[in-house]
Amino acid sequence: MLDALDIEVHGVVQGVGFRPFVYKAARRNLISGWVLNATSGVFIHAEGESDHVNSFVMELSENAPAAANVKEILLKEVPLEGFTTFEIRFSEEEDVPETTLVSPDLATCDDCVAELFDPANRRYHYPFINCTNCGPRFTIINGLPYDRAATSMAGFPMCPDCAREYADPEDRRFHAQPDACFDCGPHIYWRASGSDEREWGLDLASSDAIIERAAQWLRQGRILAIKGLGGFHLACDAANPEALAELRRRKRREGKAFAVMVPNLDAVRAVCHVSKAEEDLLTGSVRPIVLLKKRAEATFAPGLCDKLPELGIMLPYTPLQHLLLAAFGGMLVMTSGNLHDEPIQTDDEEAFAKLGGIADALIGNDRPIVTRFDDSVVRVIQVGTAGDALQMVRRARGYAPMPVPLKRHAAEGQKLDTVFAAGPEQKNTFCLLRGEDAFVSQHIGDMENAETFDAWLDAKARFERLFQATPDRIAYDLHPEYLASKWALEQAAAGAAAEPVQHHHAHIVSVMAENDLTDAVIGVAFDGTGYGVDGRIWGGEAMMANRQDFERFANFAYVPMPGGTAAVKHPDRMAYGFLWTYDLLEHPAAQPMLEAMGQQAELCGTMIDRGLNTPMTSSVGRMFDALSAICGVCTEPLYEGEAAILFEAAMNDVQTDEAYAIDVVKNTAGEGSTAHNTSVVLFDAEPLFRGVLDDLAAGVGVETISAKAHNALVAAVLQICLVANAAYGISTVALAGGVFMNRYLIEHTTAAHESAGFTIAINRELPPNDGGIAYGQAAAAAARQ
Repeated sequence: MLDALDIEVHGVVQGVGFRPFVYKAARRNLISGWVLNATSGVFIHAEGESDHVNSFVMELSENAPAAANVKEILLKEVPLEGFTTFEIRFSEEEDVPETTLVSPDLATCDDCVAELFDPANRRYHYPFINCTNCGPRFTIINGLPYDRAATSMAGFPMCPDCAREYADPEDRRFHAQPDACFDCGPHIYWRASGSDEREWGLDLASSDAIIERAAQWLRQGRILAIKGLGGFHLACDAANPEALAELRRRKRREGKAFAVMVPNLDAVRAVCHVSKAEEDLLTGSVRPIVLLKKRAEATFAPGLCDKLPELGIMLPYTPLQHLLLAAFGGMLVMTSGNLHDEPIQTDDEEAFAKLGGIADALIGNDRPIVTRFDDSVVRVIQVGTAGDALQMVRRARGYAPMPVPLKRHAAEGQKLDTVFAAGPEQKNTFCLLRGEDAFVSQHIGDMENAETFDAWLDAKARFERLFQATPDRIAYDLHPEYLASKWALEQAAAGAAAEPVQHHHAHIVSVMAENDLTDAVIGVAFDGTGYGVDGRIWGGEAMMANRQDFERFANFAYVPMPGGTAAVKHPDRMAYGFLWTYDLLEHPAAQPMLEAMGQQAELCGTMIDRGLNTPMTSSVGRMFDALSAICGVCTEPLYEGEAAILFEAAMNDVQTDEAYAIDVVKNTAGEGSTAHNTSVVLFDAEPLFRGVLDDLAAGVGVETISAKAHNALVAAVLQICLVANAAYGISTVALAGGVFMNRYLIEHTTAAHESAGFTIAINRELPPNDGGIAYGQAAAAAARQ
């Protein structure tokens, strides 16, 4: 008996070889009809024997391409139309309520890499080789459906050979939209700094000459700007300390470790420990930067990743990178191609103007980048008995714009608002929530200048256009000076529905929504800065929270920040604030730091006494800064978070169960106290700081002091969760905030709570730092609906 079905496939099904897969599955199952890309997904009309149709549908569900993500398959019985063949049709436009999902860019697949280095292949050494299974996707898409005409490849008509492959159902490049070769596709060019001339790699010989020259310049210690998928990289020889120092000087990037790229896994293993989970990340279709533990016997050039136990490392993910690494033969720094605090450059002319003072030459190309993307950064952590878990540090290329599911528990028949969440000031991402798909943007960066804000506006407009989503409501951070919040307040003044979400509540809700938690949790949010309901700077919070609201259950007692933001840049000022609070300024072990501060110490005292530019904070991030300064680890950080990062690194794998004390004391309510702004109990860190000073005076090593301080935090979190559990019977704990980027803290806190019978929830698809805030804002606003 013959059947006919109209089939709609929704999810990430465009730009991942789904139509060729459908075509081949139809032929295998003797199905006639057609398949096409539509705005809302892939549409199929299938006719055949009942058993064959059933087998065909099962194959669509179970054997989809690896890069695809099938969310649902809708089936509708329809009349037979008498098709005798199966064909791929051109895309059609239709009026639908929402669009399909869009694939992120995919690293060059093994088949293409093999062809890239095969002298007999017509794409030998072609820097833009790709196929249905790999290559650019989101960074070249101008609109949906995903067809060549809607990408930045529209200006490159295929030559007869490429067109023949594109039309051949048995070919790996069947309907691969970026398909191209030397004869018809994009080409690289070389442009030396200060020159108006471009030398084009229009054929194999001239292209190879550019790559060989690039490798030679890198071996000579020069710096190159190299165009990638989502923007430019700045590259230099990672083994050359002079080149590293010069790159730091020109880019104004002091201190912060560089990420590197190496040719293969053997080169990774030579310098870092690599687990199976880390190997999978390094070699998968995303190819993020993976933070790996350095081998003790490995040597690194000064200025690459000094004093840190981890190195950010990645494998090549574009054909040009494969060619360049093969020609160079070693380890290259590959850092974002931008000026200090500006977005990564994507346009060739702007890149030459902006990066010309940094790079000695530029390798560009004539394929436009439609969307700006940095590299993603990840690490593998151990979470109790669950074992390996992915911790996202920066979510960008390869992950965005894949939606993060956000289960919404609405009443039957209730229309779900589309929510736009503006995100925070630092490590900004935004979130566009459409239905139960939360489209969290790629990493935008710190919203501290007009260039980054313009990039934010451009990305926002692009998401709304591509995903055909007009926000009904806006969610934003409480901080009145954040650029994204100012934008949201302007929209509210113009009549938009907008509501604030407290920073740390957004952190906790981000974890809850990712793990589909609807009941109340004990939320622990530790970070550097977040605007509190009382107008003070929060950052050491334990909350009783659901998605809609929270009560402040515990927090670290407030301490003064002499000079405000100056105390962030100068941790010794923060240390002074803690020592002043705990009456420890006269402790003998405090004197070296205070003497080094000179008149600044007296100034801090005056500011605190007079209340001049001295905000109060409960921040754990600032506490780690202070401990780092007191121990002499870091008093003048060169980048955000360095003092705390180096204090963790100072442990140097020391093993101890010893811990300093952190007291938990009952808080006192005052006039105007509410459940939002006044906690039930306080963490009192005075015993911690006194213990650190006593150990310093006794000559205890900084590595042991750091370990004991970290253990104190682990014990304090467990203690407060036990108190909250006794009071409220809640046994699920959500951990969030940038402080939990600290590997020791997240791993040991998770293990301790699991041993005590708690269920621990953490972010996995999103960073625990401010990169996950927008998702939490969107989830909170949606829950309040």
